[in-house]
Amino acid sequence: MKKCILVVNKYKESAVLLAKKVMQFLSSNGIGCKEFFFTGDERVPSFEGCDFAVTLGGDGTVLLAARKCAPLKIPVFPINFGEFGFIAGIDRNEWEDKLKLFLQDELLIAERSLIQIEVFRNKRRVFSSLALNDAVIKSAGRRVQLADLKVSCNDQDFGKFRADGIIVSTPTGSTAYSAASGGPIVDPSLDAIIFNPICALSLSNRPIVLSSESVLSVEIMESRGAEIVLSCDGQAAFALKTDDSVKIARSQNKALLAGCGNDVFYTALRSKLGWSGGPHG
Repeated sequence: MKKCILVVNKYKESAVLLAKKVMQFLSSNGIGCKEFFFTGDERVPSFEGCDFAVTLGGDGTVLLAARKCAPLKIPVFPINFGEFGFIAGIDRNEWEDKLKLFLQDELLIAERSLIQIEVFRNKRRVFSSLALNDAVIKSAGRRVQLADLKVSCNDQDFGKFRADGIIVSTPTGSTAYSAASGGPIVDPSLDAIIFNPICALSLSNRPIVLSSESVLSVEIMESRGAEIVLSCDGQAAFALKTDDSVKIARSQNKALLAGCGNDVFYTALRSKLGWSGGPHG
């Protein structure tokens, strides 16, 4: 490994300060490094030519780096400065020891599934993105309106949904927006896709865990003037129009996350969400 890109959350002062030490450490190990300050904007420098990425921030910073690194098949070393840290598994107080192990190829690299999202308008692809957490299609704008969506899975009709929107999540993203909307928590090492309607206008609509081979198609129907927006990982956004078709399927690419084994996931469940199986005593 000779070249690294540092992705630093600009709004976390402690992350910005630590980035200088990380760059010094990498330089002392003969690794060239360029720095990028992440502000939530999708306009980022190219990751081409880099051997790995180091993120200093919360899970949002990791999500950005994972989408950029996965097609290049390069790993992400995520140092956690966030509140939850379901994805960012490297504690900021242990970064140097863990980074030494990583550079010696002695640190676990977890593979995580991503989904590929494509938008077609008049049979022409007008948007494409990966997502490590989820793809969300929902109404937006100042007025609170429902979205009308026609959904199919592997060409099987799922029906028409009148709802605030829908969430299509990976197992990694099952603890994020999907869980907040009543979806199941899924072990991130599993291959699956979670389909979760958001506040659907029907009591029969419930989240469903689908095979990773599933291909979802969402047609945007006339929604009484509502603004419908697609959001990938809560970052890459695209305004949808009536009759647009959104295709969502598992990506052939995998996110490679250093130090992010299942122990990190279950520790976060217990410490961050208070998941303990019930009262003790």
